[in-house]
Amino acid sequence: MADTVLYDVTDGLATITLNRPDAMNALNIEAKVLLRDTLEEAAADPAVRAVLLTATGRAFCVGQDLKEHIGLLAEDRATGSGATMNTVREHYNPIVTALAGMPKPVVAGVNGVAAGAGAGFAMAADYRVVADSASFNTSFAGVALTADSGMSWTLPRLIGQGRAVDLLLFPRNISAQEALDLGIANRVVPAAELAEQAAAVARRLAQGPTAAYAALKESLAYGAGHSLTETLAKEDELQGRAGASEDHRIAVEAFVNKEKPVFLGR
Repeated sequence: MADTVLYDVTDGLATITLNRPDAMNALNIEAKVLLRDTLEEAAADPAVRAVLLTATGRAFCVGQDLKEHIGLLAEDRATGSGATMNTVREHYNPIVTALAGMPKPVVAGVNGVAAGAGAGFAMAADYRVVADSASFNTSFAGVALTADSGMSWTLPRLIGQGRAVDLLLFPRNISAQEALDLGIANRVVPAAELAEQAAAVARRLAQGPTAAYAALKESLAYGAGHSLTETLAKEDELQGRAGASEDHRIAVEAFVNKEKPVFLGR
């Protein structure tokens, strides 16, 4: 099981790597459980100041492992349990909650095709560095399913409601360049440089003001569902917290002294 998802923490950066290259990193139960648990471990570890989610092989993640899924559906029909789709509640929802709610920045290094839940996980990250050979596909309607992995929330916020409806109703491959034009990708890089450049972005964030990043994530998520007046009050609350942080003091002193700040993440 340890080979399905790889985990490394070095200098404040947790690198989580999907590692089923022969299956294009399709999500079987084993992979979903380990990804969920690994993300939750990273979120809780004070030594982790940023997370890089990436994958081995030619795909980032093609979503649900349909070979496993069809067998589970057959068991459901035989038993009448309907338990197979509990994976949304038991796996996908906690994974997306960990990605989007983690109090530290998350970078997705999208090395290849990201489809279905794989695309959903990438969209739940804070920043997407995408190989120029990669692509995205919502996929769900193509297998007679609705959106999961948070995509009904993340996709409209990234590209707008109308475009999200189009991509969900009519799934198709979205090239890296189109993903950049739409706002799904933050940065597109040559495929041969994806690992290096995604890691560089994540390492830069791991050396930054972690508490301020957490407040930024909280502020953006709050503002997406609240009024301007409510959001202003939230900004006041969060800025008070950030202003009391050690990193803010360090940054101000460094600015006055014309030095580069060295953040502690607190």
